[in-house]
Amino acid sequence: MGKVKVTELPIKGLYIIEPAVYGDNRGYFTETYNKRDLASFGLDMEFVQDNQSMSVKGVLRGLHFQKKHPQGKLVRVIKGKVFDVAVDLRRESPTFGKWYGVELTEENKMQFYISEGFAHGFLVLSDVAEFCYKVTDFYHPDDEGGIAWNDPHIGVEWPICGEYRGTADSAGYTLADGTPLILSEKDKRWKNLKETFGN
Repeated sequence: MGKVKVTELPIKGLYIIEPAVYGDNRGYFTETYNKRDLASFGLDMEFVQDNQSMSVKGVLRGLHFQKKHPQGKLVRVIKGKVFDVAVDLRRESPTFGKWYGVELTEENKMQFYISEGFAHGFLVLSDVAEFCYKVTDFYHPDDEGGIAWNDPHIGVEWPICGEYRGTADSAGYTLADGTPLILSEKDKRWKNLKETFGN
């Protein structure tokens, strides 16, 4: 037991982690986190907090980051399906402003590790999704930052229908089946990358 597959993605600092799953007619077992196994791939981060959220279909949370206390996040879905996205906010990075997205589901059991220095968000594609994530720093409410989920300069290809109207407001956007996009009031007010970070 304890075997895991780790794939480094084209944007440095992002990884797909696929734990081994052992199943039979009774169900399955998997190690969702093994510090020693991840360290063998050079991933020796220390987690300080575990979080879990539940969201209904059409909810988009993001794109979030912490300004002075950046968090690395190991994210996974234990119920349902989401489209999960990370955006590189490291000013010195050759991929600054670039994004990567992956579908995480309860069936594929994939995990997405997002190093410090990225904004993160996800869109719920199933009726309900339960989302779990480990973080490398504590949540600091006064340190919150965000970027408009639909910033055309970033160009995240969310599985959403609707035309950009110059703001992060969700009005007029839906999933392909007509489910309205749902954002928090705070997420509707985030600015684009250039307005947030300058040139």
